[in-house]
Amino acid sequence: MVGRRRAREFALQALYAVDLGGGSGAAALSGLWAGRLDDEDEVSEPISHEEMEFAQELVRGVLEGREAIDTRIEAASLHWRLPRMPMVDRNILRVGAHEIVSRADIPASVSINEAIELAKRFGGAESRAFVNGILDRIAADAGRGGRRPRRS
Repeated sequence: MVGRRRAREFALQALYAVDLGGGSGAAALSGLWAGRLDDEDEVSEPISHEEMEFAQELVRGVLEGREAIDTRIEAASLHWRLPRMPMVDRNILRVGAHEIVSRADIPASVSINEAIELAKRFGGAESRAFVNGILDRIAADAGRGGRRPRRS
């Protein structure tokens, strides 16, 4: 699963770049990967084909379904409108919500745990709990688990 975790990190970085400056998700990913390939000091493993494919699917899925994903996030977040959320948290939530709603092959608990790991690495001090709470509500609302009862 390390490959999927890295792919989620790439997707998050690309979505953050799109959120910050516009452009396409594909261009953001290409730029991210080109930068990694050009960095002679890079000591991590090369990007695998599977990581690229999964990151591309996540970015494409989030951007194509962003309006519906954002609606779900706002419905699940109590007293937080999307524009007020930190940009990193907002994009972690988008990736997690997309997986929960659109990827039945990935257990919701895995999507939530992976989003929490992204929040630990890229978010602020409160990000972990914030991301966990909102994605848990989204999973419950989608009928895919979650600790909170499903809302009618």
